[in-house]
Amino acid sequence: MSSFETLNINLLSMKEDSMEFSCQLNDEFFQSLDDAQIQHGDVDATVSIRKAGSDDFALQIGIQGVVTVECDLCLDDMEQPIEGSSTYIVKLGQGSDETDDVITVNENEGILRLGWLIYELIALAVPIKHVHAPGKCNDAMTRKLEELSATRSGDETAEDDIDPRWAELGKLKIKD
Repeated sequence: MSSFETLNINLLSMKEDSMEFSCQLNDEFFQSLDDAQIQHGDVDATVSIRKAGSDDFALQIGIQGVVTVECDLCLDDMEQPIEGSSTYIVKLGQGSDETDDVITVNENEGILRLGWLIYELIALAVPIKHVHAPGKCNDAMTRKLEELSATRSGDETAEDDIDPRWAELGKLKIKD
């Protein structure tokens, strides 16, 4: 999918009461977005829209696929499976606006732009923590992390290494 125009729906020219379509989103889609944190992926998106009134539409978007994200432990790229869906109410009105589940599309233009909406759904489907399966992380990075973690835990200050100013404050503690 090379351009966002294929992800635009002209609500004013919908001839039927409902329409459905699917699209394959690949690296080209992710790299064409400004400010996108996800740059690689292969995601199937399904879009279903139906008229719910003269100026209201029910929109449902579903996604399933994999995106490439950075592993939180070793910083190597990893494929993260994702899946999700969302439902919106689309209204024709004055100006354009988007709040939670309601999207207002300018009634003079009538174009519903789905590109960034689909990307947001993809980004929300990525778990907060992403780590390779056990044994799949970069061995060199894992060893270095363990080495630095061990050094760090061994560097804890002893009681007599406490700054004297803090030691004086410690004497002011109320004793039971």
